[in-house]
Amino acid sequence: MESLQEMYARMGIGKQVYEYGESVLEKLAGRFSEIDRIAEYNQMKVVKAMQEQKVSEACLLGTTGYGYNDLGRDTLEVVYAGIFHTEDALVRPQITCGTHALALALMSNLRPGDELLSPVGKPYDTLEEVIGIRPSRGSLQEYGVTYRQVDLLPDGQFDYENIRKALNEKTRLVTIQRSKGYQTRPTLSVDRIGELISFIKRIKSDVICMVDNCYGEFVETIEPGEAGADMVVGSLIKNPGGGLAPIGGYIAGKRECVENAAFRLTSPGLGKEVGASLGVLKDFYQGIFLAPTVTASALKGAVFAANLYEPLGFAVVPDGRESRHDIIQAITFGSPEGVIAFCQGIQAAAPVDSHVTPEPWNMPGYDAEVIMAAGAFVSGSSIELSADGPIKPPYAVYFQGGLTWAHAKFGILKSLQFLVDRGIVQEMRLS
Repeated sequence: MESLQEMYARMGIGKQVYEYGESVLEKLAGRFSEIDRIAEYNQMKVVKAMQEQKVSEACLLGTTGYGYNDLGRDTLEVVYAGIFHTEDALVRPQITCGTHALALALMSNLRPGDELLSPVGKPYDTLEEVIGIRPSRGSLQEYGVTYRQVDLLPDGQFDYENIRKALNEKTRLVTIQRSKGYQTRPTLSVDRIGELISFIKRIKSDVICMVDNCYGEFVETIEPGEAGADMVVGSLIKNPGGGLAPIGGYIAGKRECVENAAFRLTSPGLGKEVGASLGVLKDFYQGIFLAPTVTASALKGAVFAANLYEPLGFAVVPDGRESRHDIIQAITFGSPEGVIAFCQGIQAAAPVDSHVTPEPWNMPGYDAEVIMAAGAFVSGSSIELSADGPIKPPYAVYFQGGLTWAHAKFGILKSLQFLVDRGIVQEMRLS
């Protein structure tokens, strides 16, 4: 039988890249052990929530049409509320993506004359048109909702003085993006989010605090609902779908906020009562069951990527030693060629469409060309091995996902091999 190194060689990984990767891995046993411990805790949390609601085989069956009395759908939403420690949850295939879930949460809980505040700087690019930062048809701005933003301080800390000044009688909802988006700022831990929410609530107790939880679920042992968030919002084709959910999003939080979202998703007077599950419930249940261990695999990949690329002189956020609060690893190459080579290497490692070469293009919702690599079983699923980045300074790529650690490792080595083959990386040794 051929050796593991020989198998990697057959998959296009040269001896130099393989040995460099193995030397990096030797130093990560302790980090990986801690990731496994968190996954084990979260696995018990998910099983407990499912057992408490007596999830049965009948819950795995779907409905059509109106979806009245959908046992599996309604039980799943109680399971999500239990996992996220909230009063209620909305978990639906009719929520098409994370941006849709966030837009739904915002538009259902804001009214004309209200103001939306982001105390953590610029939101993710696709939310700019939802809010109206970039004019777009149907934005919050068109409906008379104003927006205010307070940037983080240069060291990544909250600018409490200016947050205090920004809060006013019109401030109805505060949006807190946990992950970095297309920025190189630190991701926010649940503890830091809780400190920010406490500060805001002391100034204006009736404000709704919403957390964009995308990419952060199950990375820690607690979720933002336990830190005082009124709404926690995410996508099922990221962490909580476990790689199985084919579509969907969730909004977990205070009952009134969730009900408002349900009435906006369906219709006034109908709310959560309608919305057929259309045969996806087994994937939703099994996905959330697998989510803690799938997230752990992705997290190991992110830690490996940081420790692989940092000694080569590339800026990485988080760095190789920092604590982790989402699955995203930012790597700044400083040139479009680096971003493109990395993404093309990730694509070449995919189980699906590995023969396809991704190129930058003008994607809807972005202000620059974007390159995306994702040879996934579920189209666009970023809990699967994937990478993307805007083709603009500082030319950073954002890597995430990997349903298994072994595949995440292969993808990262493949990305480095592409950079070596194109002369962007010429020497590899640990500092």
